[in-house]
Amino acid sequence: KNKTGQEMLASTMGRQPYSTSQVSLDSSNMTFGNMLLHGLINLDGGGDLEMSCRAANVLVHILKDNSQCKEWVLQIEFDGPVPSLGSSEPLLHNIVKYLALAASISGKDNGHKSTKHDEASYLEALFLRLLIIWLADCPTAVDCMLDSTAHLTYLLELVSNPNVSICVRGLASVMLGECVIYNNKNGEGTKDSFAVVDAITKKMELSAYFMNFNEMDKIFMPILTAAVDQDKPLTRSSVLATADLESSVKNNVTEQQHEHPIIVAVFDVQFVDFIKKLIIDIRENIVDVFSHPKIKVAVIPADLEQKDSESNDDYVTRLKLFVHKQCNEMQDLLGRNATLAGDLANTGGGENRSDHDEKPNIGREKVQIESLRRELQEATQRVEALKAEKAKIEAEAIMYRNSAGKMESELKSLSDAYNSLEQASFRQDSELKSLRKVGDEPYPDIEAIKEEAREEAQKESEAELTDLFVCLGQEQSKVEKLSKRLLELGENVDSLLDGIGDETGGIRDEEDE
Repeated sequence: KNKTGQEMLASTMGRQPYSTSQVSLDSSNMTFGNMLLHGLINLDGGGDLEMSCRAANVLVHILKDNSQCKEWVLQIEFDGPVPSLGSSEPLLHNIVKYLALAASISGKDNGHKSTKHDEASYLEALFLRLLIIWLADCPTAVDCMLDSTAHLTYLLELVSNPNVSICVRGLASVMLGECVIYNNKNGEGTKDSFAVVDAITKKMELSAYFMNFNEMDKIFMPILTAAVDQDKPLTRSSVLATADLESSVKNNVTEQQHEHPIIVAVFDVQFVDFIKKLIIDIRENIVDVFSHPKIKVAVIPADLEQKDSESNDDYVTRLKLFVHKQCNEMQDLLGRNATLAGDLANTGGGENRSDHDEKPNIGREKVQIESLRRELQEATQRVEALKAEKAKIEAEAIMYRNSAGKMESELKSLSDAYNSLEQASFRQDSELKSLRKVGDEPYPDIEAIKEEAREEAQKESEAELTDLFVCLGQEQSKVEKLSKRLLELGENVDSLLDGIGDETGGIRDEEDE
């Protein structure tokens, strides 16, 4: 393997859209990649179909076991002869068109030996070889292949057509299988692996599809025989074994349609081993698809509706029983499908059939393992439910224990409060008894006490009034004496007294305010 060389050659192929009507044959201005694309796509007539096939054989070596180169070449697009009439198409779609062109030439000349028929008898196989190498381990290429529904339809026609050679039918079957195992849209849309398997089963029986692999193995046996002859030393036992193998190969070849010798020359041992390993993966994946069908929306039976007189608990119990019954029936159905698919996958003839019969039924084992895994999961769920219930019971016990302790403390506090109330009641009884003893003595006369206090206050007020009158008399005598003295001195006493009276009255008025 030389990945660096592959990537270098792939990088010479430009990604811009090409037009088949504008490609120049001037080799001085063309890179290796452009020359390869010109030989692959630019078809001026039926004679150029062989040149396209040779270019496809070169492209196989660039794409083989190199995902980066596959992605790079997948982005190359080509315009039609009149670009304005439609959008550009990927190179992969153009390869499928030339495969269909080679098949149409072979179909028209079927039964008539001609140059075109001889070419088409092996050109289909070589184009299929390129597509198989391209789709291997490249989900993006598978998506590009399935973007057009016509491609899947054409492959189904090619696989089920009895007039097509055994090698072409087998390689087309392998290509369909790649659309199943390298499909990255499982469960999404109409281009997933389930849709491809459904299309195969609708077009033909699954046993006939697997039979194409067994018949193609007989075509590849001479290639493996030649490889064994080159590897083994020349001994009497090896010569006898090789002779027996060659005789069986000749018998098988005489029973099958004659294949073009170029196919045996081009299909090397590595490609044959790759196809054999790929067929094993295809069988296992198709069995797996049968064992795990695509989930679809089911119609809910009317019995699942809750009845009027049915309680919620009874309704839930009935639903659980229904779901459990449906799960068991579905598991049985999956087991039968897996068994059927496994038997069909192991169907073959001669030595291949005996080899397949010796292998364990992979689908049945997968279903049994899935059943055991589901039972283990259910048991684990039951254990987890029991653990959860145990934890819940323990939590309730702790809660009840705490409640009992709390109630005990509250009862103790109530007892203490009751004792304190008893003591307070005893103390109040004692005070009441003492008050009752005091209540036997006569009560004092309050009215008499009030009258006595009033008389004493009146006496005191009369004494004070008498003192005031005495003081007033004394002051009056003083005023008279002063008046006489002022008259003697020649003063007007009345005018003086008038001012004094007014001032005294003003002062009293201010005090009143």
